[in-house]
Amino acid sequence: MPDELYWKTAAELGELYRRGEVSPVEVVDAALDRMDHVDPLLNIMVTRTADEARAQAKEAERRLGSGEQLPPLFGVPITVKDLAETAGVRTTYGCTAYAEYVPDEDAIGWARLKQQGVILLGKTTTPEFGLLGVTESKLTGSTSTPWRPGYNAGGSSGGAAAAVVSGVGPVAWGSDGGGSIRVPSSLCGAVGIKPSIGRIPTAGNTDGDTTDGPIARTVLDAALVFEVTNGHHPADRFSVPRDTRSYVEAARAPGDLTGVRVAACPDLGQKVLDPDVRAAFTQALEDMRAAGAVVEEVRVELPDTQQFFDHINGYEYLEFVEQMAAAGIELWPMCVDLAQRAKSVTGREVNRAFRQGKTDIYNAFATAMADADVLVTPTTPVPAFPHGGDRGPTRLVEGQEVPPLGMLIHSMTEPPSHAGLPALSVPCGFDSEGLPVGLQIIGHLWADADVVSIAARYERINEWHTRRPEL
Repeated sequence: MPDELYWKTAAELGELYRRGEVSPVEVVDAALDRMDHVDPLLNIMVTRTADEARAQAKEAERRLGSGEQLPPLFGVPITVKDLAETAGVRTTYGCTAYAEYVPDEDAIGWARLKQQGVILLGKTTTPEFGLLGVTESKLTGSTSTPWRPGYNAGGSSGGAAAAVVSGVGPVAWGSDGGGSIRVPSSLCGAVGIKPSIGRIPTAGNTDGDTTDGPIARTVLDAALVFEVTNGHHPADRFSVPRDTRSYVEAARAPGDLTGVRVAACPDLGQKVLDPDVRAAFTQALEDMRAAGAVVEEVRVELPDTQQFFDHINGYEYLEFVEQMAAAGIELWPMCVDLAQRAKSVTGREVNRAFRQGKTDIYNAFATAMADADVLVTPTTPVPAFPHGGDRGPTRLVEGQEVPPLGMLIHSMTEPPSHAGLPALSVPCGFDSEGLPVGLQIIGHLWADADVVSIAARYERINEWHTRRPEL
């Protein structure tokens, strides 16, 4: 049974534990054995906590055997992106300057998960401070999608998504500012949730676009993690009260998509879409219609994604580059280029981007979803691609040479973040080379439970989430 255990979902493990059919010790051993097998192929782990995980599994086994009432995620193994502080466990932020850093406190989301009794398998790869669109790090190297070693997992939660899909724990903890949960979930074939602004708190948060969130193999598993990590915390000025709706109940709600109103946009006005991604997206819309949804294609008028990114984030990169250069740390060319571009951005442009630009993006989505429950798009305009450094390679798409793929893949996930909207990526097919394609489901502000419910009902009408990579 060990070869089957690492494919069990968190929900299934909870049931098996409570029936006494499986022990957390067996599950953790299977996950760690799987880690030993896939990590050399994919490069997903920064720090392993095998000894601690085995000790926690033995204690979990004891408590489960005592008949104690325990949380649903109790004893479930998990990985955590190496941007989240884990007290007593090395946290490098993907940066050589922090290669031996061990924090004293836990990040808020991780602290809440620990209270549920999850078992940490280790920390997963990320680019330096999550500042690249792909998971490339001077500290750890390149991380691959489980579907094709040597092809990029996306970023910046690439290690987290690849771990889940390759069988190293059923769930992972990641973070997302412009697609860093959704993009790797799409390129690896996972489910990833970016909550509404403030749903999941981060201590000292200064940017409402950025949030932590779950990655899993099923919508229900992602909902189980989301359920116990959302809610206000005084250390995050953006955080909001705990949602009154249950995400787990939303994911388990029966029925098909009858009556669901879906607005669909194939490219969010970005004008680049791989033909295989377009085909998978079109089929997803047909599947939704067949399941009872009312689907209407819409246009969404948005600012130029790259220019807006420069205006919003340019000065942050400039500060980062200056600090790293002063410390003598080698920098990625993309970060240096962005910092150079930031020098020509005016204070007026930055002010307008923050004060008016984000509102314009929010209004554009509100208009597109005026008569709909959700807006759906492809998560990324292209599937996974070969490693190509910090920018990624270029590619011809329908005869057009497109920008470097490491930046392009965030073109449809950036805008919902700037609007603060909930957005979820769920598998919706594979391209002609067997690489996964993701469907992005975007909801109205605070309608996270609706997004979860619709994603779960879509997931039930296909079998994409049941496919496993051959590793």
